[in-house]
Amino acid sequence: MIDHVSVPVRDLAAAARFYEAVLGVLDIVKLESRPATVGFGKKYSEFWINLRSDMPAAPSNSGAHICFRARTTDLIDAFHAAALKAGGSSDGAPGLRPHHGDDYYAAFIRDLDGNRIEAVTFASKT
Repeated sequence: MIDHVSVPVRDLAAAARFYEAVLGVLDIVKLESRPATVGFGKKYSEFWINLRSDMPAAPSNSGAHICFRARTTDLIDAFHAAALKAGGSSDGAPGLRPHHGDDYYAAFIRDLDGNRIEAVTFASKT
């Protein structure tokens, strides 16, 4: 249904480094780099960061929320730790979210520009 999504960033180089570190733990890599955009994915670019140097400073209140699927709870934990190490902030530590389902295990972070990014797995299936 969805081919790709994108989020705005104020500093493309810094955001690319952040996402390389954070998405790398989920086996999502940088596949394309252009002057004002960088694409990440596994086989093709499904997630893009786009330069918007005039956007307001973080935290962003755009309401955007992007969620990536992970294979295991350990990868969710690693995603969260990598985001914090790379300069992001926690918007929800790794753990079960029973209000979303008994086996919904997720972590939420804010990137360098305040975009809300989630990683999820389903604990009974890992």
